[in-house]
Amino acid sequence: MGGYFKEIFDGAHSLVAGMGVTLKYLFQPVVTEQYPHVAPTMPDRFRGHIELVASEETGGTLCIVCGMCQKACPSGCITVAGEKVEGVKGKVLTKYELDFTKCSLCGICVESCNPGAITFSKDYNLAGLRKEAFIYDLKKRLEERKR
Repeated sequence: MGGYFKEIFDGAHSLVAGMGVTLKYLFQPVVTEQYPHVAPTMPDRFRGHIELVASEETGGTLCIVCGMCQKACPSGCITVAGEKVEGVKGKVLTKYELDFTKCSLCGICVESCNPGAITFSKDYNLAGLRKEAFIYDLKKRLEERKR
């Protein structure tokens, strides 16, 4: 019979201790982010998928179509194509495609890019129902971002 009352006392004690913790945090400021309604701020070192960097002078891309990012990528997720245009020094970028389903976010492509034409994006909310939603035409995205 003595064990019965001890269990009741221990249960009541833990209930009061738990409610004390609850009441303590009830009056403190909220630290939860209201995600769908409020967009989070991404840290400077956040690594999303890669994106092309726009040239400040011309407004186009800094990419010189050297193909170093494509060669350095261990996943083989980058496809770069360019063509020689008459009257322009060097090649002109015609296609820069990223297959994000293969990308491991290792960053070797960004490190190997000598002109600094690619960087990590701040896109964090990547969702899609089909594989095609994760194959990005980065040249087209750069043009849309300029508008």
